[in-house]
Amino acid sequence: MITLGPRVLKTGIAVALALYLTKWIGLEPPVFAAIAASFTIQPSIYRSWKQVLEQFQANLVGALIAVASIYLFGNNPVVIGLVTMIVIILSLKLKMESSISLTVITVLIMMSSQEFEGIITAANKFLIVLVGMGSAFLVNLIVYPPNFNKNFTGKMDSSFKTLSLLIRTAISNELTEKTFQTQWVQLRKDIAKLEELYKILDEEREKISKFKRLDVRELVVFKQMLACLHHGLRLLDIVEDHFFQSRPQQEESREFDDHLEELIQYHELILLKYSGKIKEFNVDQIVEESGNFLETIMEDKAMDRDDRLRLTIIGSAIYDYAFQLKRLDDLIDQYQKRKI
Repeated sequence: MITLGPRVLKTGIAVALALYLTKWIGLEPPVFAAIAASFTIQPSIYRSWKQVLEQFQANLVGALIAVASIYLFGNNPVVIGLVTMIVIILSLKLKMESSISLTVITVLIMMSSQEFEGIITAANKFLIVLVGMGSAFLVNLIVYPPNFNKNFTGKMDSSFKTLSLLIRTAISNELTEKTFQTQWVQLRKDIAKLEELYKILDEEREKISKFKRLDVRELVVFKQMLACLHHGLRLLDIVEDHFFQSRPQQEESREFDDHLEELIQYHELILLKYSGKIKEFNVDQIVEESGNFLETIMEDKAMDRDDRLRLTIIGSAIYDYAFQLKRLDDLIDQYQKRKI
């Protein structure tokens, strides 16, 4: 089912606003402002502002080159093609790759015009671009301003549910292969989305913290939440690569399954504690238990060497996952105590 997301809605509003403003001011053609608005809408306020600045600079350079080329060489197809190449190269040199498309459109609109009246025509078309960019930035600022904290925690919860399902069934092998692979792919996509959300949050903290207060301690918690997901996924990969190839006995399978169940329950409790849904809990021995579990595997001389090495790799990943979970638990404790 296709849903109407905030960015889609804001793009539509920005385009409509740009068209109304250009008609009201009396600028022609207004459709160019709509194009500029659609290119400027970004997933965050900072990125939208950055896009406005980059597009302003890139379009100014493009407009100057276009005007100079028309005066010097005219606007035949060969000249337009060469100018387009020059504008793209300059944009890449100035590290304004995101503005290339709109800058090229600006150059094409200006140079393909049948009636060119010099600086006035160029200024008119450049002003149209500014109206479009300004409309997009205004809409991005006012209409459904993005709440990335909420988006991050929501996506984190859904990602954890997928991770929980996969870890709880990794040893018991209860899921069909198709279902397991589908959920595995979905988890990787969700983690990639979380990485992008965290990157945006970090940008907001770094660039606009003077205007919009962001809790740095919460960002540290978010970063560790993401690290725990990564280590959980890594554990799944290692179990998939090594566990069944180690020819485990029934008792070994049960022990690994129980330990994975304990870890994923701990992970769940941590997230519930962060959201304020449960009281304090005490699992201080989780890392020590995982370490003991790893040592037991390493010291089992009765096991075939290759099998023991495979299970040791899994045991190391389990210990690493437990260590990261304990670190997340401690960070949340510190964050919530300072928040009170």
